[in-house]
Amino acid sequence: MNKFPDKLKKKLRQRLQENSFRTLCTNQEGVDFFSNDYLGFAQNQIILKNVASYIEKKQLCNGSTGSRLMSGTKPLHFEIEKMLSNYHNSEASLLFNSGYDANVGLFSSILQKNDVLLFDEFIHASVRDGVRMTNSTSYKFKHNNLLDLEKKITKFSQPESQLYVVVESVYSMDGDTAPLKKIANLCCKYGASLIVDEAHSGGVFGNLGKGLVCNLNLEKHVFARIHTFGKALGCHGATILGSNQLRDYLINFSRAFIYTTAISLHSVLFIKFSYQQLQDNSIYKLRTLIVFFNKKIIHLNLATYFISSTSAIHCCIVPGNNAVKKLSSTLNKKGFLVKPVLSPTVPKGQERIRICLHAYNTQKEIEILLNLISFFLKS
Repeated sequence: MNKFPDKLKKKLRQRLQENSFRTLCTNQEGVDFFSNDYLGFAQNQIILKNVASYIEKKQLCNGSTGSRLMSGTKPLHFEIEKMLSNYHNSEASLLFNSGYDANVGLFSSILQKNDVLLFDEFIHASVRDGVRMTNSTSYKFKHNNLLDLEKKITKFSQPESQLYVVVESVYSMDGDTAPLKKIANLCCKYGASLIVDEAHSGGVFGNLGKGLVCNLNLEKHVFARIHTFGKALGCHGATILGSNQLRDYLINFSRAFIYTTAISLHSVLFIKFSYQQLQDNSIYKLRTLIVFFNKKIIHLNLATYFISSTSAIHCCIVPGNNAVKKLSSTLNKKGFLVKPVLSPTVPKGQERIRICLHAYNTQKEIEILLNLISFFLKS
């Protein structure tokens, strides 16, 4: 057996010493406050039955059998891409196997030598990973800080380079929203191309869950949008929304699209029927609970512990891996499923409990959860 390298052993030991060692476990029993299944679509029986019925009727094959450029493209792929572009008011759409693949595939292909990318310091790791695969230059700006963004734009904008700005409409580790209108205005002023990751906005914000960009009527001001389906839509996969030229470019140059097996028809069907379910009242139920949650944290004098959020994600800052793990364990034992977010995933001192609200949670469950957190923090 090959010897495991000493350098790698050292890195594992360091994680153990910092109490940041990650392990996998199956979901426990309890009240779900940790999954991204905001609307309950991952367990929606109507969606499941519609997918099963369609598969039986059309006798679909189990796999897509190849990449999209070989044998993998089926009429259903085109149908859903057209549906997605229409739904989100975009000229075109291209499916990817996951949100991670979409971000890596987009940024690794569009960024050319001498191009400059400005990214919010809290941007998702998949964006950073895509950027690392390019010869472009990238700089971070302070989170949601318009003054710092404009300073960076004026400093790094060059006539011979294309300038891109990327933000998340809703940030996955904080739950707060980007000031998209003001950012879009800055990009328009200086000729920068704006890219928006809508992973945690789709299904929650906007009419019928179309996302924050649509809600603010900014579709024509955004170069590319990334919508993922593993959050509110309860399934898998992602799409990049943009112009027909962007779609053509990605088909020709995005290695994450070209050199992988096409997203399966099973996944594409779940996307299709999940979008149909967005037209029920699940979004309204979720939004009502978000308002209730925010009122409750004010009532319990917990606002100073929480990052301000109007999304489904709410984060309670509990500095230190040991302390946040202890709170998580306490809540889990009481039957409330939450997970601690540890450093180095977030900076040291910013460790937190990440609470996700769902349309199927109840006000009573929220009350009990917040009372437990209040008792822990103030004891």
